[in-house]
Amino acid sequence: MAATAGVVDCHCHLAAPELQPDLEDVLRAAKEAKVLALVVVAEHSGEFEKIMQLSERFPGFVFPCLGVHPVQGILSREQPEDHCSVTLKDLDAALPLIEHYKDSLLAIGEVGLDFTPRFASTDVQKEEQRQVLIKQIQLAKRLDLPLNVHSRSAGRPTINLLKEQGAEKVLLHAFDGRPSVAMEGVKAGYFFSIPPCIIRSEQKQNLVKQLPLENMCLETDSPALGPEKQLVDQTFPWNLLPTFACCLSPTN
Repeated sequence: MAATAGVVDCHCHLAAPELQPDLEDVLRAAKEAKVLALVVVAEHSGEFEKIMQLSERFPGFVFPCLGVHPVQGILSREQPEDHCSVTLKDLDAALPLIEHYKDSLLAIGEVGLDFTPRFASTDVQKEEQRQVLIKQIQLAKRLDLPLNVHSRSAGRPTINLLKEQGAEKVLLHAFDGRPSVAMEGVKAGYFFSIPPCIIRSEQKQNLVKQLPLENMCLETDSPALGPEKQLVDQTFPWNLLPTFACCLSPTN
């Protein structure tokens, strides 16, 4: 039997409000673009049910990941000033649901650290993010599930914490750190998913020049991180081909 040619979107947000009005069209277009599977991540417990329903409606195409993002307030994307650093209370609401759906999950995610100053400006906030991540690493290890990881403005602290906690199955999405830091993740066996914004990001271009091809995956982070900055919140799960071309460039 011949293998099916196509790509996998390793990190997207099908529960995002921006995608809901046309979600059926989005999924149909992704299939037509030869996207074989969508790895759908959560940002907070309010998205869990929607993601699980999508995975049940589209088995073998939508693969669910549940976790708590380091920045909360995601329901108001249009008002970033309302976003705040995650707390252990946010995790408390999510853990029972993750346990309930554990046998249907592909991974725990989206989890991680985000030390962007407007979200985490104090040592107390950063430490609570670490504690939330540690608990989710421990959960993933107990359930034998991979981690789908966010690490904005915290590349080295995230990789160091993952290694300290013994995390082995890790995908770092849209990594914005230095290539030398990423290589520490490569040594630990971690994978890195590259978003479409690579075509306008010198940092991402430099990153893929040093990452081994076998450690790279593709993602859209849909509906964010698109190939065009002015359309950054209008990225769809079929925007993978520009990323694919950049990752296979002869300059890498």
